[in-house]
Amino acid sequence: MTVPQGRRSSTFTRLLRHGFTDPSTAERLLAASELAAVRTDPVLLDALGATADPDLALLGLVRLAEAQPADHAETARRELLDTLISAKPLRDRLLGVLGASEALADHLARHPGDWRALVTYEAADLHPGVEEFERGLAEATDPVSLRVAYRRCLLSIAARDVCGTTDVAEAAAELADLATATLRAALAMARRAAPADAAQCRLAVIAMGKCGGHELNYVSDVDVIFVGEAVEGADEDKALRAATRLASHLMRICSETTVEGAIWPVDANLRPEGRNGPLVRTLSSHLAYYQRWAKTWEFQALLKARPVAGDVELGEEYAAAVAPLVWQAAERENFVPDVQKMRRRVVENIPAGEVDRELKLGPGGLRDVEFAVQLLQLVHGRADASLRSGTTLDALAALAAGGYVGRVDATQLDDAYRFLRSLEHRIQLYRLRRTHLLPDEDADLRRIGRSLGMRTEPLTDLARAWKRHTSVVRRLHEKLFYRPLLDAVAQLAPGESRLSTEAARERLVALGYADPAAALRHLEALASGVTRKAAIQRTLLPVLLGWFADSADPDAGLLGFRKVSDALGKTPWYLRLLRDEGAAAENLARVLSAGRLAPDLLLRAPEAVALLGDERGLEPRARGHLEQEVMAAVSRADGAEQAVTAARGVRRRELFRTAAADIIASYGTEESPVETDVGALVDRVGLAVSDLTAATIGGTLRAVVRAGWGDELPTRFAVIGMGRFGGRELGYGSDADVLFVHEPREGVDDQEAAKAANQVVAEMRRLLQLPSADPPLLIDADLRPEGKTGPLVRTLKSYEAYYRRWSLVWESHALLRAEPVAGDAELGRAFMELADPLRYPAEGLGEDAVREIRRLKARMESERLPRGADPTLHTKLGRGGLSDVEWTVQLLQLQHGWAEPGLRTTRTREALHAACAAQLLSAEDAAILDDAWVLATRVRNAVMLVRGRAGDTFPSDGRELAAVGRYLGYDAGTVGLMLDDYRRITRRARAVVEEKFYGA
Repeated sequence: MTVPQGRRSSTFTRLLRHGFTDPSTAERLLAASELAAVRTDPVLLDALGATADPDLALLGLVRLAEAQPADHAETARRELLDTLISAKPLRDRLLGVLGASEALADHLARHPGDWRALVTYEAADLHPGVEEFERGLAEATDPVSLRVAYRRCLLSIAARDVCGTTDVAEAAAELADLATATLRAALAMARRAAPADAAQCRLAVIAMGKCGGHELNYVSDVDVIFVGEAVEGADEDKALRAATRLASHLMRICSETTVEGAIWPVDANLRPEGRNGPLVRTLSSHLAYYQRWAKTWEFQALLKARPVAGDVELGEEYAAAVAPLVWQAAERENFVPDVQKMRRRVVENIPAGEVDRELKLGPGGLRDVEFAVQLLQLVHGRADASLRSGTTLDALAALAAGGYVGRVDATQLDDAYRFLRSLEHRIQLYRLRRTHLLPDEDADLRRIGRSLGMRTEPLTDLARAWKRHTSVVRRLHEKLFYRPLLDAVAQLAPGESRLSTEAARERLVALGYADPAAALRHLEALASGVTRKAAIQRTLLPVLLGWFADSADPDAGLLGFRKVSDALGKTPWYLRLLRDEGAAAENLARVLSAGRLAPDLLLRAPEAVALLGDERGLEPRARGHLEQEVMAAVSRADGAEQAVTAARGVRRRELFRTAAADIIASYGTEESPVETDVGALVDRVGLAVSDLTAATIGGTLRAVVRAGWGDELPTRFAVIGMGRFGGRELGYGSDADVLFVHEPREGVDDQEAAKAANQVVAEMRRLLQLPSADPPLLIDADLRPEGKTGPLVRTLKSYEAYYRRWSLVWESHALLRAEPVAGDAELGRAFMELADPLRYPAEGLGEDAVREIRRLKARMESERLPRGADPTLHTKLGRGGLSDVEWTVQLLQLQHGWAEPGLRTTRTREALHAACAAQLLSAEDAAILDDAWVLATRVRNAVMLVRGRAGDTFPSDGRELAAVGRYLGYDAGTVGLMLDDYRRITRRARAVVEEKFYGA
């Protein structure tokens, strides 16, 4: 039929006005179908325009009309059309479903009479329960007919949902009730198929997850646990095998795909031992497992356990037996590490490309709300039975009513959760596919936005609402879990709900605070009162408490924060910095709770906290800038002691900057992800600490010379860095290995020059070790000729004479890392010209020299390792540790440095790469040695950061060991894995050392 142009234009415009995005296709559909009257019927056009997708609704309606039985098609279509025109509730429900769900439109096209099922629940206040759904499934006799009946019932739920007759919580409860009825129907079919099995056993089906919580999705796995018992007189083993066959048959009935598709997978992996455990266990077997072997997450899962099918009495016995175990979970020894591990696993499981669209697991998603609510239930539900609901929104309401969650916070989270669940329902309803990803196509987003009532700008409004609600949820953990702690100690308005002191103490214990009484005192000192300072602290502390709890030592973090706040609380910029600069507060929390060194440095000069709020405040400063600042401070000071105090103050601040940057890069924050190139991190720390040490020594030298001799010392004087100092690889706890060289100025007596040089050295060492608020800098000159028995200072000629006549192999070896660090630059270069032929001997080392180096190394391994130390865990002298790698690299430098310019470096990793480039080491061997050296260096740095004092092996204290693990990137509770990894990496390195150094 040809439509006149004028009429076509009029219809086209009308369809466009009613929300059709493809009015041309809609017009053709109407013209070619039996529903042409719709074009001129304003009631039906308005109803179509009110749907989520008018084009989809019209297509579904046309398909439904065309699918009516051929023997009375005209009558059936007329009935459908008349009903649509005259019965508004049914019209809205049918068109609402057709406009929101392509999958249910397909079902109606296959079963065109099922639209009449919508009449059954036309009354707006009638919400079916399990019994009604059981009646709806009663006629199903096989899996195919069960699927048809299931979709028919699902149609009625979806119709009420999209029309707003039920809210999202009621729709989720109805879906759970339909799942319950379906499980019962499937079990009945399995029993009829195997009456002999059914006669031998009692079988109870326990719903878990969202089905157990009465909050199921449209498309979701239905999580279950099966409990079986023998009937009286039956053999238990045979009965369990029979129960297992029934349970397996039930799962197949629901999960297998037929011509009508699948219903949903039945997932029994939450059972004891997961998929590796038996599908059906007796009640006593379940209890034995939970009492002896279960992990914390399994008790969290049991929060939602609910008997739904099978033997009612057995199901209730199971629920009653496991409930006490659930409410004891928070008392478990590893409760906090287990909980923290689960939190991190949530985010780790999200593919990187989907994190911004993930409704369930993403930041600010459904799992965040559910997890926090369940955590609070586990902590406080032990003493408060009102909190023991398996339904998230009911539990949240109970937490608010009991004062465990603020009323405003609870309302916002309730709104956010309802929105996210509604969004999830609309996404899944379209094609009845299990997904939790927000679509990225505009057409899909438009349909979803319109289905949620966003009609003017559905794409813009949906994006805005998604962002608003996820931002509310993103901070839910601190909102739900930490804020009430402050209400326990702050002065609240009369009548306002507050967490009791005992409940606050329980929550702190659950968070991992070892001394909750002290923590409460700190909170009270920080947050009590009506001052502006207390008000800002009450805003900051919920977030900070969460970050502290994510560390190995929450108590230390909170104590450190109180001390810093006490010192700076009256400083106007301090709290404003933490409140307004997003990164500053989290950076401070990480630094304060990571160990002793950084907080000790900060507390000696709390104003350094300002570095944490500056975008570039944690970047290491160049050596030239450091030297310039130190020299300026020295020049302004009165006397040597004051000058060196100023230099050491700069060193303290810069050590804090370096340590803070290292901690934040290792722990990561919201704005600063974890550093993945740990080698670069080690290099950055080594360079920063070495440059800082060089600047401090240079400033001290200037101060001593100025105080004793004015502008010029009688002798030219230079400091040569040795060992890790010369290699620019110093750690936080390293001494400064040096050599001192001088050269009398023209006309100065040798004895006078030597006396002045020795006085300079003695005064430098004294001033750098004076007791003060700043960490001392120890100067070690034991690598000088003749070691501890030789003179502290020599002239350049004396060094030349000694090295020419008496030098031993170990001294040439030590010179490999010699580098001028302070003093007369020309004299320093002259010393290096003297050293180069010794450390890079022409034609390399002779065999005798190589044997001597190997002998020295073997002797060091046998004699210098501390008594009782584990040789597999000692970072310096142990198997595959720093000494092994460095001596192997240095032997190659002594042998080949004369011919390979790349080997002429004082830095270990640079020499390793050069050896690989020169094919002296394979790429694999070089990588193995590099990994071991970087790891051992990081462990030493971690020990100093955590303990505040240097150490070459892992701490024995459990909390300190855990803190080292967190610095190295290991989750709580995985220190065993950390030690295993260290042993494995260093064992591989030792194998390379045996071959390349010892020639084994």
